[in-house]
Amino acid sequence: MRIAVVGGGIAGTSAAYELAAGTEVTLYERESTCGYHSTGRSAALFTECYGDPVVRRLAMAGRDFFEHPPPDFTDDPLVRPRPVMFVGTHAQRTELAVALADYSAMVPAVHGVSADEAVARCPVLDSDVVAGGIIEPEARDIDVAALHLGFLRGIRVRGSRVVTSAGVSRIAADHGGWQVTAGDRTEHFDVVVNAAGAWCDVIGRMAGAAPIGLVPKRRTAFTFSPGTDGGPLPWPMVIDVAEQFYFRPEGIHLLASPCDETPVEPHDVRHEEIDVAIGIDRVQSVTTLKIRSVVRAWAGLRSFVVDQRPVNGWDPECGGLYWIAGQGGFGIKTSPAMGRFAAAMILGGAPPADLVAAGVTAEAVGIARLRA
Repeated sequence: MRIAVVGGGIAGTSAAYELAAGTEVTLYERESTCGYHSTGRSAALFTECYGDPVVRRLAMAGRDFFEHPPPDFTDDPLVRPRPVMFVGTHAQRTELAVALADYSAMVPAVHGVSADEAVARCPVLDSDVVAGGIIEPEARDIDVAALHLGFLRGIRVRGSRVVTSAGVSRIAADHGGWQVTAGDRTEHFDVVVNAAGAWCDVIGRMAGAAPIGLVPKRRTAFTFSPGTDGGPLPWPMVIDVAEQFYFRPEGIHLLASPCDETPVEPHDVRHEEIDVAIGIDRVQSVTTLKIRSVVRAWAGLRSFVVDQRPVNGWDPECGGLYWIAGQGGFGIKTSPAMGRFAAAMILGGAPPADLVAAGVTAEAVGIARLRA
């Protein structure tokens, strides 16, 4: 079986890595560098408390991969400890209680902390504003570059190809398979995997498939100095319980976001100054920080379908076309399980038994739910 994977972000590379263990794969990336639009701009965090239950179970299924990657996958650790602390103001006490019940039901290590304990863990929090927090002690920072490079290197080691600067311009049915034109080359494949990120509906239409209603959304991030001396800070990642902002240590700086989700057309997105200003205001509203200047600001694309759950499955109306799309803000942490799920479906005809037992079924992440 010959498989074309369209898209060199985390969705495409994780799937191609798993597929390459059992068949011949060619991964096409339009840009000169894989992961340019979303993967390379992600402030990735491994948390089991973010997303709907299916997303969280996908993350849980990938924890062992992150903590104990395959031999020769990477020279550096993929994850490092970084507790997460969800915080709420006095007006958010009810939201904190609801979130604590939800998170701890699936992640028993999660527990609540008082306002004093929250400030002790992150001294810049304003004790007059913050009412308390929720700690996820086993969360992790993800080294996105090491993870992505590991997938890319593994694809090549397993005898398959990664072709960059090769935008797909044509996908046509061809004797039970597909003709794919990318750059100046046209080749025949048995299966096309549509993992083009924000461009998945574009690629789908090219193959004659109906769209899945994918909506790319801009997410802004910026770094600034916390005004402290010394090296990296030992603080947790701090997230507003209503997801209105987050901030976390990033070397000697802090990385923050207003958690914006502005619908946009798929393109090489840039940040808007107003979103940076909103992020600064939200962070300052619950801390004693005075953010006087920004070191760096950027934006990335996070793409969602209507139920904000990832899409991983065969197109029911377009034989031989497989979708991996809509990973939103959880594509990095779910990538080991998402890649394994796709490879099992394509090569074996059924999802992995452990994921099915956890509730990640073909129906749960398939396309039919979006075209009913």
